[in-house]
Amino acid sequence: MIETARLLIRPMTLDDAPFVFELLNSPLWLQNIGDRGILTLEDAERQIEEKYFPGYVDGLGNFLAIEKATGKSIGSCGLYKRDVLDHPDIGFAFLPEFIGMGFGYESAHALKAYAFKTLKIKKLLGFTLPENIASRALLEKLGLVEVGDFKFEEDQETLLLYST
Repeated sequence: MIETARLLIRPMTLDDAPFVFELLNSPLWLQNIGDRGILTLEDAERQIEEKYFPGYVDGLGNFLAIEKATGKSIGSCGLYKRDVLDHPDIGFAFLPEFIGMGFGYESAHALKAYAFKTLKIKKLLGFTLPENIASRALLEKLGLVEVGDFKFEEDQETLLLYST
């Protein structure tokens, strides 16, 4: 578990399926990340099992951000190793009512420090849609620099690629 001033950040469990369902169906997730076909709580559990659990073996994966003051699950921040990339990338998403409050930076900054200090990762990537100004600003605030475009084979969108 990673602790910041306002957050607890921990690996997800199957008990987090209702939150995953809510987050992955929130308007900003659908707009900026895309529809993952999470239509039921069982789909959310499968997402956690198949997409999140495997990364935890290496200390990577999608982590839950919990607001310490309320105990509420408010977002996620993750480190992902993709087969087509030489380095892991960082990603973040929060429920709409928690955007613009600094939680994205707080969680991503803590996860970046964890990646470099604990996991000894040498380079970290980030991706976002060109029109997602908030994510671009957050990646830059984290110290990542835009290095070009990138398109995942399975996606239609061309993304901006950032790197440390």
